[in-house]
Order: sequence, then C-alpha cells, then structure tokens
Amino acid sequence: MKTNYMYYLALILVAIIWGANFGISRWAMDVFSAEIFVFLRFGLAIPFLFLILKRLEGSVQVEKRDLLKLAVIGLFGVTALELLVMYSIKFTTLANASLLNVAPWPIFAALFAPLFTKEVITKKVVTGGAVALVGVALIILGGNDSLDLSSQYMLGNILALSISLIGALFNLACMPLMKKYSPMKVTTWYILFGTIWLFPFTFGGWGNVQWSSLSMPVWGAIAYNVLLCTLFAFVAWNFAMNKVGATKSNFFRYVVPAAAAVTGALFFGESIMLAQVIGAIIIMSGLVWIGLEKKVETEELPNVKGAM
Repeated sequence: MKTNYMYYLALILVAIIWGANFGISRWAMDVFSAEIFVFLRFGLAIPFLFLILKRLEGSVQVEKRDLLKLAVIGLFGVTALELLVMYSIKFTTLANASLLNVAPWPIFAALFAPLFTKEVITKKVVTGGAVALVGVALIILGGNDSLDLSSQYMLGNILALSISLIGALFNLACMPLMKKYSPMKVTTWYILFGTIWLFPFTFGGWGNVQWSSLSMPVWGAIAYNVLLCTLFAFVAWNFAMNKVGATKSNFFRYVVPAAAAVTGALFFGESIMLAQVIGAIIIMSGLVWIGLEKKVETEELPNVKGAM
C-alpha cells in the first residue's frame, strides 16, 4: 500500500493549528477561566459536529454498547487531558510542561500500539522519530527557558508526563472504533461525552465573565478554537491517523512546539533563537523520513466489536 502524502500534510496542518493556539488562546485566557474556555471550545463545536455528521452520513447513531467506550474515551481524551494541561502548566515551568507533554507522546503510542492495533514499528519510523525528538528538544530548550527537574516542580512534571501517556492511550483507543465507524462519528461522540464530563468543573466561574466587554481578539480566539482547533483539527487528525496509523501520526505532534514558537514571535514579539530554527529543520527532516515509510499493518482487526 503506497503512502498518500495528503494525509501527512493534513497531520502537519493540524499540528500547526494546535501549535498556533498556544499564542492565540492567550487573548481569551485573560477573560475566561481555563475550565470555562475549554468548555466553550468543545461545547460550541458539538452542534456543528452533529449537523455535519448527519449531512455526510445520514445518521448520527452508534450502537448502545459502544456508548460506554466513547464516554470513557471522552473522559480521558478531552476532560482529563485538558485539565491536566492546565494544571501541569500551573505546577511546573512552561519549558518542562512543553517538553514532557509533547516529546514522550509518540513514544508511548509506539509502545502501546500492539494492544490496540496491528501496526508494525519499523526502523525508519524509529530513526525518523528519534531525529524529530532532537529537534523538539532544541526548539523547547533553545528558547528563553530551560528544563528544570528540581523537586519543587515534581508534581507538575508528573502531570505533564501523564499527558503524554493518557494522550497516547486515547489516540490508540480510538483506532478500533474507527474500523467500525467513521472518524467523524467517533470524534463527534467522544467530544460530546468529554464536554459533558467537563461541565461540572465550570461551576462557580460563569458569574465572573464580563460578556459585554469581550473584545474582537477574544471572539476571534473563541472562533479559532471552535472552528479550527476542534471542528476541523480533531476530525482531520483522526481521519489521517486512521489512514497512516497511530504510531506514525503521533510523531507529527512534534510540529506543535515549532508552530507555537512562530506564533509567539508573530503576535507577541517573542524571539526565535538560532537553536530553534535548527530544531525546526531537524523535526521536518525526521518527519519526511517517516513519511517515506509505507503503512505496514493488517487492515482489519479481528473481533472489532469487542475491542476497546
């Protein structure tokens, strides 16, 4: 089976969208609590997701026995991940959080892939991923901050590392369901459940929002998060991941810190260091190498209905 590079381009585009959001969301985070902003991001996307799903497939239904699986995936893949991101940043440095919640993610995905899929890890994927990882380290540590593993940041570092583990398992858990349903349907349902789980964490924060004073940049940040970061990005990522495999797809998350650095420079006057430029080049070299690998896996999983 020959590789279709359109899927890899989609993964890169999604990673750029997510990376740019680190800067864009700053405008909204000055107005909303993190919990409310994340709830708005996913909650406002849900009607669009169901309307598009109905239009494309004619039905939004899934089997009742799969609802629990989708609810669990939403709990960990949306609610837990988003909350962990917020608290990891609170209890550790930005450099620590960025490195620990991005770098190990593809590694965990590769380690646990045999539990969920028939993907085969090849030498080309391993070497390309290792090269890209070096680039990620240069981008994150080549900025103004540096990695700090002192005891005062231990809790935040553990939370950040857990993001990579939970995120990898979340991606892999979607794969068997996407053999049974479309990526669009799986995405729509787990975002619905994840938003429902997230709602209780917003209690007590709504009264502090000054809706009448929201500026255009804030509304723009909300629109960007709903339409691009959620509606487009989640569906596009899952569709491409379903085509090329979870292991290879997750290495494309290494584009996220590069996009975040560029966004910081464009909108907030942050400096881009030479080491970060070199890191970006190294990342792309590793990802191109991975992209040259053909997809190697068994197309159908046995007993899909019972898989999770």
